[in-house]
Amino acid sequence: MEALILYFVLFFPGIYAASSPDWLVQGAEAIRTVPFSIIRELGRTLTYTLPAMALLLYIISEKKDLSALKAATPQKRDLLPFAAGLPGLIIIGLFVSLLVSLFSGLVSPARVQGPSGFFAWSVMIFACLGTGYLEETYFRYYLLTKLEKIIPYLPLRIAFSTVLFALCHMHEGPWGVLNAALAGVFLSVLFIRYRSLHGIAFAHAGYNIFVYAIGNLV
Repeated sequence: MEALILYFVLFFPGIYAASSPDWLVQGAEAIRTVPFSIIRELGRTLTYTLPAMALLLYIISEKKDLSALKAATPQKRDLLPFAAGLPGLIIIGLFVSLLVSLFSGLVSPARVQGPSGFFAWSVMIFACLGTGYLEETYFRYYLLTKLEKIIPYLPLRIAFSTVLFALCHMHEGPWGVLNAALAGVFLSVLFIRYRSLHGIAFAHAGYNIFVYAIGNLV
């Protein structure tokens, strides 16, 4: 129950992040480019991501079965899941992009515009790190560990975590949900294999940075 309450408090509002998602708009031309905004990204990070992360860490710190996070800092062992995670997420993203090009009859996702200038890049990287750590701390480190006591069958635990992860990306449209679902399964397997929060969090952040960087090239 605690895990679901946290989900609805921290992530479910993201479903309504866009008042009129492109893929729900009928008879209107979809927005093709989402411009990068320093104010928006910095505001979201300071007023949502960091407070949400603080709440999540506070709750985790009270749990004996999740106490490892309190003493855990990035180690050399985190390099392997990061080295596997980042290329894997990029491959998944490119695969979804290939599907988008093949199914041209469906509304394609909006292109994310990258930042311009040192300060804008700094804000973007800061925001991506915050998002990567928040989502990986909840969906992989916290939720998968909590589910071990409730769901003995591992594939069901991965499926449950992945469904929740994909749902909070509904504002990105069906392609965003598909990308999140594939990435969720992949990151869950990596976490279960290596038990490394930092490795997958940095891989997640690195992929988000990659998406912004590509936005300046295409």
